[in-house]
Amino acid sequence: MAWIYLLIASVVEIMMAIALKYAHGWTRLVPSVIGIAAAAASVLFLTLAMRNLPAGTAYAIWTGTGTVGVAILGIFLFQDALSPLRLLCITLIISGTIGLRVLDA
Repeated sequence: MAWIYLLIASVVEIMMAIALKYAHGWTRLVPSVIGIAAAAASVLFLTLAMRNLPAGTAYAIWTGTGTVGVAILGIFLFQDALSPLRLLCITLIISGTIGLRVLDA
């Protein structure tokens, strides 16, 4: 169940970052509220996951998954830059996240 909580925390973390991008510096109410609620929910689920997972592993996977998710969505939603070096960095984050999961097994 801890891994499911961590997955939920990661997905909600991505939602938080995207909502805050749409909030335009807290000037739009609905995305701002969604961003704050998603941040709280993400931390809640991360805390539940950390009951049974090592803190370092859970936190690294949470942040890594969130980073990759936001980077990929940023490319599609906000036309963020896409370059071979950027893709390499995303691949390295994914590799590190998988490595932490494998080593924790």
